[in-house]
Amino acid sequence: MPVPAPRPVLLGVSLKMYFGHHQTLNWARRIAELARTHPAVTSGAARLFALPAFPALVPAAGILTPFGVQVGAQDLATEDTGPYTGEVGGPLLREIGCHYAEVGHAERRRLYGEGDTVVAAKTAAALRNGLTPVLCVGERDRGTPEQAARRTVDEAARLLQGLTGTVVLAYEPQWAIGAPEPASADHITAVCDALRGWLDARSERHPDSAVIYGGSAGPGLLTRLAGRADGLFLGRFAHDPANVEAILDEIRTPAAVA
Repeated sequence: MPVPAPRPVLLGVSLKMYFGHHQTLNWARRIAELARTHPAVTSGAARLFALPAFPALVPAAGILTPFGVQVGAQDLATEDTGPYTGEVGGPLLREIGCHYAEVGHAERRRLYGEGDTVVAAKTAAALRNGLTPVLCVGERDRGTPEQAARRTVDEAARLLQGLTGTVVLAYEPQWAIGAPEPASADHITAVCDALRGWLDARSERHPDSAVIYGGSAGPGLLTRLAGRADGLFLGRFAHDPANVEAILDEIRTPAAVA
């Protein structure tokens, strides 16, 4: 029986609201150059996506997508169109070239009061518009790995109830976001294994889905996880493209394996 090809490592970057417009585009140019030249990307061992601020989506996509880096939005509306001042709907995001939409980040929950009902509705909006939701899940308070795994799988099941389509589950324990260090490798792998098992059991409903880790993720973590997560969801560490390059350096390419 042939051995299945290894799943590409998925690396996503959210720029949040840190960069101005020109800074965003300069960052995108450096990431595009990495995607053009780095063997982890050119070999297909790694896939990259970036989530810039709304006004930069179109020009950033023009810089990144020719080199296989997909773009997405950091948020989207629950509704597709209508009298929703300040909102951006899924159809528009798809029209301008987005492939991803981030949903349910802890900051959206904490600062803007988005509960499970809103997060589930935004996830549904992404899926019905052909966008892959980057659905953030993770416990608020630190507990044991077993407790975190159980709670996080339950959360994913609630938010995806009745929905179908490819998803990226971004495990982000809320206590690790913005912390000096990420959660421990043992903690991350316990939760990612549980989420991976849950997705695999529902592969007909959520084909080609991935589980990635975020929450103070940076260089060296991918090596410590030893393939137990499908990738990383990067924040402030990836705002320096040199750190993105360092993480790509950790990924074994087919040539290196051979």
